[in-house]
Amino acid sequence: MISKLFSKIIHLSPTIRRTIWKWWYQKLASKHVGKNWRFMNYGYAQLNGSSPIEFRNEEDKEDRYFIQLYHHVASEAAPQGKKVLEVGSGRGGGSWYVASYLHPEHMTGLDYSENAVELANGFFKEANLNYVQGDAESLPFESESFDAVINVESSHCYGSMESFVSEVYRVLKPGGIFSWADLRGAGDVEELDSVFDNSGLTKVKDEVITENVIKALDGITERKEKAIHQFVPGFIRSAFSDFAAVKGSRVYNSFAEGRMVYLSKVFHKS
Repeated sequence: MISKLFSKIIHLSPTIRRTIWKWWYQKLASKHVGKNWRFMNYGYAQLNGSSPIEFRNEEDKEDRYFIQLYHHVASEAAPQGKKVLEVGSGRGGGSWYVASYLHPEHMTGLDYSENAVELANGFFKEANLNYVQGDAESLPFESESFDAVINVESSHCYGSMESFVSEVYRVLKPGGIFSWADLRGAGDVEELDSVFDNSGLTKVKDEVITENVIKALDGITERKEKAIHQFVPGFIRSAFSDFAAVKGSRVYNSFAEGRMVYLSKVFHKS
């Protein structure tokens, strides 16, 4: 049901799609305010089981799969000493990871949900980090403001990929990097590639990371199931399990059976 609903939402009109996703994430941010929920992505795992990150504490190690997806994306932008923007920062954990571990000059997280921005600014206090509310399709920044832009598992919520990518191009400095990762229906990849091909950005890396995401989902399913049982009312647990892509859910099976794919791409602005 949820995988079918996801597919239907993707193909709704831009205004309706934005409205539905904003309502959903506003609800999540207002109802679930604990700092132990810092991330909202499906995760990433090296297929050989290793990790490129030296975690500083047990809390970060417990969140390793979520953090590893951010590391996979953000490290491509070589953020050290740069001004970096995350579009779609959610509950703030990804931008915090970049600010804390990868040492940019400054990290800005932008999200459409006012509740999520308020949560993130309350959770994370790094000196080189802030969160702002804004629209991915009309970024509230001057042109050529950032050395790098990252976008992780967020763009499927947007009304217009064309508008979003155009805005990324606008706010990137010449020589800047755009690193992106997200899920799509297998039948939607050609249309997505056309958007990127006509963006003015030069593609420098293109990967399908579905297997890495499935491996991460396998590793965090038990934790997610415990949280769902503890915090989610019984009558919507099945739907929430699909949203969280726990092992055996419809979304998980769509990845495993190839009906959905998880993509990772890196672009350069000349």
